[in-house]
Amino acid sequence: MEATQIESELKKYILETFVYAEEDTSLASDVHLFDNGIIDSTGVLELVGFLEEQYEVEVADTEMLPENFETIAALTAFVQQKQNAS
Repeated sequence: MEATQIESELKKYILETFVYAEEDTSLASDVHLFDNGIIDSTGVLELVGFLEEQYEVEVADTEMLPENFETIAALTAFVQQKQNAS
């Protein structure tokens, strides 16, 4: 799957699930999701469930690191890495 498609789907999911924003709201790919209060530890668990279902990847406990989840760009790269590995 292309990075632009993954990024777009992740933005939409995060905006709808955590920001409760309208469709015209934007979210930059480099916005730090934790520092800006968009996602917390519980949100990471929800996000992992979404990643596993949407992209058919398995996220190991050891992969639930801040650097994999801190921005949409990092999440996109993580999903692509997982898809390429399988």
